[in-house]
Amino acid sequence: MIRAGQKVFVDTGAWLALALVDDSHHERAVRGWSEAERSGARFSTSVPVVIETFTYLQRKIDARLALSWSEGLRSRGGTQVLACESADLAEAWQWLERRDLHKLSLVDATSFVLLRKNKIRLVLGFDTHFAQAGFRLVV
Repeated sequence: MIRAGQKVFVDTGAWLALALVDDSHHERAVRGWSEAERSGARFSTSVPVVIETFTYLQRKIDARLALSWSEGLRSRGGTQVLACESADLAEAWQWLERRDLHKLSLVDATSFVLLRKNKIRLVLGFDTHFAQAGFRLVV
């Protein structure tokens, strides 16, 4: 259950599933977003996730869709974009040394650092690495 005002971090997989109706996770992502929104959640994401999502949409799908997605993110203003500083990146490298997080990406590692730094426990996403790192997936 998500409480009003509780922060929910949106990961790349969720952004892609929300943007792409033929994505296998589309319905779950829409349902998760809607439930979180109805609960009064505050959404956040990060600069690395925004870059990863935009680049994927631009290069693998369609540049116009990438621009439309980014315009939606910027114009709504309801999603906080967390900055990633050099110190956050330095801390993220430590996550990549863990053997229990097989094939962890640097973007996910920076997300873990930013989630802890901003006291965010909930993640709208499908990557089980978040659960392995102690966060709760909301879809």
